[in-house]
Amino acid sequence: MNLSSLARAAVAPHIEVFNPFDGTVVGTVADVCASQVPQLLVQGRSGAQACAALPRHRRARILEQAALHIERDAPAFARLIVEEAGKTLKQAEKEVKRCVNTLKLSAEEARRNAGEVVPFDAYEGSESRQGWFSREPLGLIVAITPYNDPLNLVAHKLGPAIAGGNALILKPSELAPLSAIKLVSYLVEAGLPESVVTVATGGAELAKALVACREVRMISFTGGFVTGEQIARTAGLKKLAMDLGGNAPVIVMADCNLAAAVNSCLSGAFWAAGQNCIGTQRLLIQASIYELFREHFVSLAQKLVTGDPLLASTDIGPMITPQAAQNAEQVVNEALKEGARLLCGHRRQGPCYAATVLENVDHASRLWRNEVFAPVVVLQPFETFEEAIALANEPEYSLHAGIFTNDLATAMSAARRIEAGGVMINDSSDYRFDAMPFGGSKYGSLGREGVRFAYEEMTQPKVVCLNTLG
Repeated sequence: MNLSSLARAAVAPHIEVFNPFDGTVVGTVADVCASQVPQLLVQGRSGAQACAALPRHRRARILEQAALHIERDAPAFARLIVEEAGKTLKQAEKEVKRCVNTLKLSAEEARRNAGEVVPFDAYEGSESRQGWFSREPLGLIVAITPYNDPLNLVAHKLGPAIAGGNALILKPSELAPLSAIKLVSYLVEAGLPESVVTVATGGAELAKALVACREVRMISFTGGFVTGEQIARTAGLKKLAMDLGGNAPVIVMADCNLAAAVNSCLSGAFWAAGQNCIGTQRLLIQASIYELFREHFVSLAQKLVTGDPLLASTDIGPMITPQAAQNAEQVVNEALKEGARLLCGHRRQGPCYAATVLENVDHASRLWRNEVFAPVVVLQPFETFEEAIALANEPEYSLHAGIFTNDLATAMSAARRIEAGGVMINDSSDYRFDAMPFGGSKYGSLGREGVRFAYEEMTQPKVVCLNTLG
């Protein structure tokens, strides 16, 4: 039995996957231990040879076929995301659509991005030479994925890696591994050799052992800063691509379309129960419209329904575990003790935490400086644009930011001066298109996702130079 099959089997020792909302068991996967890493590597080596041997059109066709089949079975995928990750059905359906797009983009990259001609004769003394560089596979990649986007974030690692001719050992979050396993099964059904993607479900010790393997050529990781730092210390001399935490600021200027800004920021703050690394956490609002913005935003936040993610009326599903909801509650309690004012929310029932809005938050608090990863947002007034930029840039790390304004000069100045991997103009911070480069700024920024950019991270140039003698 290969390890992908093993991951699907209910064998001992095993991991039970729980529905975040009601605690029922959704499925069971193997708890692969660190001692099984040599077996994983055997399959990984075989997979690297198998994928590299596939011509580009075959890789592209496999990715396209898998995308078509996932699109066909979208309701089943969406239901599984709801059951294991707690997203609302609407949010899960959107994630499935994005996964389909990610795989299609990866197929295009397999066909398109093969290399370039090198103009050797453009340089004096090289007139007799001609050649090119090709993009070659790295070999074996370890991909470690989180629970908050259990399907599309996996596709963002698998799609470009396969397009580039690599093999992967995939360790999905043990909290939500089922969508990843289902995705891999669809790739195999589309013609991908089983050895190309080895699914290894397990805990931290397994991840640590995989990261340390010398023959692994790259680690692609999405998760938190603490784990990211541990990976960097353990990995040794191999490529690292990491999407770590965010604490996204959104600036709201007085000249903006207020209604559009309120609605966009509401979605940006509370989508996926705030468990979104580019979700809006700090709303910086120009003082002249602060009270009006606050009134509208809080009014709408209070109307958001928290509860069963399968119900059409639910806006915010559960957080991934009751402990995650308790952690969010604790961070807010700390902020309140430090002088923050609660505007709405701060109600927890098991894993469900209501949309929570605060103001007057101390800038030394955890809520201001760190990623909260929960349906919690801070409102902060400012007087001048200069002050807004300074506030936006205070944390030492950043993924995305946003600004709402009708003034082009202000928008472009913000785009230049905000220290973030992406600046969304007249959109909340959580807008992402799967073809664009995606990654962070400042501390902890390593590499970029987005299909083309991940593909280039997961391949390496090889130069061929022909000297025409005589």
